[in-house]
Amino acid sequence: MSPQESAVQGASKVAPEPDPASREAGAGFSTRAIHWGYNPHEHQGALVPPVYMSSTFAFPDVAYGARCFAGTEPGYFYTRVGNPTLALLESRLSSLEQGAAAVVFGSGMGAITSTLWSMLESGDEVLADITLYGCTFAFLTHGLTRFGVTVRHVDMTDPQQVAQALGPKTRLVYFETPANPNMRLVDIEAVTSIAHQGGAKVVVDNTYCTPYLQRPLLLGADVSVHSMTKYLGGHGDLTAGAVIFADAELARHVRLFGLKDMTGAVMSAQDAQLVMRGLKTLALRMDRHCQNAQAVAELLQAHPATHVVHYPGLPAFAQHNLARRQMRQFGGMIAFELKGGMAAGVRFMDALQLVTRAVSLGDAESLAQHPASMTHSTYTPEERAACCISDGLVRLSVGLEDLTDILDDVRQALVKV
Repeated sequence: MSPQESAVQGASKVAPEPDPASREAGAGFSTRAIHWGYNPHEHQGALVPPVYMSSTFAFPDVAYGARCFAGTEPGYFYTRVGNPTLALLESRLSSLEQGAAAVVFGSGMGAITSTLWSMLESGDEVLADITLYGCTFAFLTHGLTRFGVTVRHVDMTDPQQVAQALGPKTRLVYFETPANPNMRLVDIEAVTSIAHQGGAKVVVDNTYCTPYLQRPLLLGADVSVHSMTKYLGGHGDLTAGAVIFADAELARHVRLFGLKDMTGAVMSAQDAQLVMRGLKTLALRMDRHCQNAQAVAELLQAHPATHVVHYPGLPAFAQHNLARRQMRQFGGMIAFELKGGMAAGVRFMDALQLVTRAVSLGDAESLAQHPASMTHSTYTPEERAACCISDGLVRLSVGLEDLTDILDDVRQALVKV
């Protein structure tokens, strides 16, 4: 182990954790989201964890600093490598997703790029699902390929296509489930089993679900990535990302190579505190998001102006049974198309009065956006068609407003298409 790795290992000991027996005793999700890793009596009784704003940390003497760098003295020395506030958030996220370790970043794309830079080398191959968030697609297709990494897209709704596509150079299998923006699901357990048989690791973007609704690591995945800008933060007032790992050594490598050296996508202590505040209400918020989205999806499905609704909670959804198997609830995101195609979708969005026309998702506010011209404009029209992203697709992030008000707004907008 290098001195820097030893230092990170030592630093991780600073954030106090409960005895492991408390996890085995079955502390609930919200209890851990609120309390995990923090004892107020170790911080002068402060109920809320302090925010460590410092970029660097002082040593009482040279010998102490040397021991920190050697890893024989637990402590922090520079926030790009470790910070007490970030470490507490990482510990809490790891507990919620039941991983071995976590690393946090300044954005979701910072998390994805840092992780993939760390796991791949020139000559390696990535198998990715055909539907991905636009910036992830751009990084894979136009970024990694510039450095000798081959990227192939496979329809991972069929695990056998993954089995057929795996080759001797495949090092990583990457997918989102549900996929942004069209809600396609991937059978995490089945695809992970196939990938591991071929010697590849599996990275799952779990942003749409959060650890409350879905835990990819428990289904065999190696890595779970999140844009914490979305549901984990939950209030639209920060950008942040996180990666939770089944293997602590891989987490350490991503921290020291991908984060420290390759991207520098460091999360601020202030934003870490905001995410920890968001985690305290995550279960409550996700329950409300799911309840509201189910009702909106049912309204859309029953309306004569609607061509198709993509929502895992609808029995008519093609992968409804898979959703019931690997998701706790069905989420707060809906994708749908109107019979008038793109023109009808534009009229619908422009007619909305309560629902806000904006990208991003997972906020308290309900949001609507047009993927083809917004979040997925990095695709060519041909690529969008191949990836099942139609020009008329509308994406709804159903918020926390009173359900009656959301439904009324959607109804009046549908009348105008």
